[in-house]
Amino acid sequence: MDNAVKTATAWNAATGIVTTTLSGPVDVADVKLWRRGLEATLAALPSDSRFRIYVNFFGLAPQSVEAHKSYRAVIPLTLSRYGWRVGYLALFPEADNLPVTTTDGIRCTAAVHVHQDTYKIEEYDRRFGTGIERFFSDPHEAETWLTQCAA
Repeated sequence: MDNAVKTATAWNAATGIVTTTLSGPVDVADVKLWRRGLEATLAALPSDSRFRIYVNFFGLAPQSVEAHKSYRAVIPLTLSRYGWRVGYLALFPEADNLPVTTTDGIRCTAAVHVHQDTYKIEEYDRRFGTGIERFFSDPHEAETWLTQCAA
């Protein structure tokens, strides 16, 4: 794994995939930068569009408890504003009432999540994986799955 901090989000209009990456030894400032990029990318999508999302946390190594806490809610809260409820929210009863809405008619139709913790990711995929949401510890497998996902 690369030890450089990576914070990037990009929209590929040809595939309909938003790829967002947060990896390396991140601190709170890195997470804020990544979150702003994710939010800006989604806000720039055309009205009434659909997207699939590739959430790449492979190699993520928060450098403090604060950094860890600061990134954990970003994906569930952000995607809930685009018609998507992340499967692993079932772990948290306090998330039962999280509103799922749309922003400017834009909707997420599929999601793939990648992280290097194989045990956790395999368990998430077993418990929360569906035909439109999966969890992988291999970035290439995740990308292949999402590219082929018909959602």
